[in-house]
Amino acid sequence: MPTTDNSQQIAENAYAIIVAGGTGSRMQSSLPKQFLLLNGKPVMMHTIEAFYNSTYHPKIIIILHADFHEYWKTLCTKHQFNIPHQLVNGGETRFHSVKNGLDTIKDNDALVAVQDAVRPLTPIEVINKAYSQANAHGNAIVAVKSRDSIRQLKNGISQHLHREEIYLVQTPQTFKMALLQKAYEQPFDDTFTDDASVVERSGVKINLVEGSHANIKITFPEDIAIAELIQKKPLNTKQL
Repeated sequence: MPTTDNSQQIAENAYAIIVAGGTGSRMQSSLPKQFLLLNGKPVMMHTIEAFYNSTYHPKIIIILHADFHEYWKTLCTKHQFNIPHQLVNGGETRFHSVKNGLDTIKDNDALVAVQDAVRPLTPIEVINKAYSQANAHGNAIVAVKSRDSIRQLKNGISQHLHREEIYLVQTPQTFKMALLQKAYEQPFDDTFTDDASVVERSGVKINLVEGSHANIKITFPEDIAIAELIQKKPLNTKQL
């Protein structure tokens, strides 16, 4: 993506909150998935590098359970990982973890991307687009069109949904700080599934931007193998 004329101004106010709250249960592993190795390096390091290497070079905040702070520091030493970042304690839920991250940002004019720690393959052009569009429109939610036919099951009845109207939401989800901060002043609700749902509840229109099918979330054991293949032999993201 071409650099916009105000990219330097955005960069000065850009932040990335990377949420790493996984426990490893669905990975059948005692080690949280953000620490599993992807081509020889912990998953979360790949995620951080993508943001660090973006045009907007954001200040990086890692939300991590307090019990894993020392382990993460040990991994950084082992892998000689020196990208600057701030560690913040995770909360009871993702909502509370993001709120903890927001509380550390004192710049009311900031542009804040919230990213899953276990999305290590987010293309840099997608990150750039999210910051640029959020700066222009207040928010930018990365999403891709569904490739599959979709059916909704409700009260035992299966109903076809139009695939062209269905988008699969990813991260980053990027917002102007004032908008995001106001949304997170709302009481927690267990229907909040991501930052977009929190902001939408506050009455703000959500803007979608095109993501990539390569931007997979590491959730199950086979996802590591898929991510390793994609990373070793990058695919044409325009086809994804």
